[in-house]
Amino acid sequence: MLRCLKHTMQLSTRGISLLSRSNKKFEIKDNREFIEKVMNSTVPVIVNFHAEWCDPCKILTPKLEQLVGPMEDLNLAVVDVESNPELVHTFEVKAVPAVIAVSNGLVVHKFIGLMEADSIENLIKKLKTGAEIAPPNKSN
Repeated sequence: MLRCLKHTMQLSTRGISLLSRSNKKFEIKDNREFIEKVMNSTVPVIVNFHAEWCDPCKILTPKLEQLVGPMEDLNLAVVDVESNPELVHTFEVKAVPAVIAVSNGLVVHKFIGLMEADSIENLIKKLKTGAEIAPPNKSN
């Protein structure tokens, strides 16, 4: 059973354009579509595993949309964990929200729960430049 992480952090976006192309964000319906649109993508993809019943997911998803939207070579894939149990198992998603970053067909980063907007922006910059991505710092 997946659990929804209740630890929430304040997410903020500073001066982020809300303009985005419609093909930058897409919902993944099955494994075939995941392979086609994420693993075979020529641009990095941030994959957001979420659930309708998850309150932190309702905070994170719009923030990811705002941050990814203005980026030229970056896409956002949304995976409903209830509809995609095989992907949940494959990527060992134990709680939601969970986010993985995929570049050149490889998972290069993963985080669970909410992250500060600055940390997400840093991840996006590193994905776009191809820089090495270190695990996020966890501070309690």
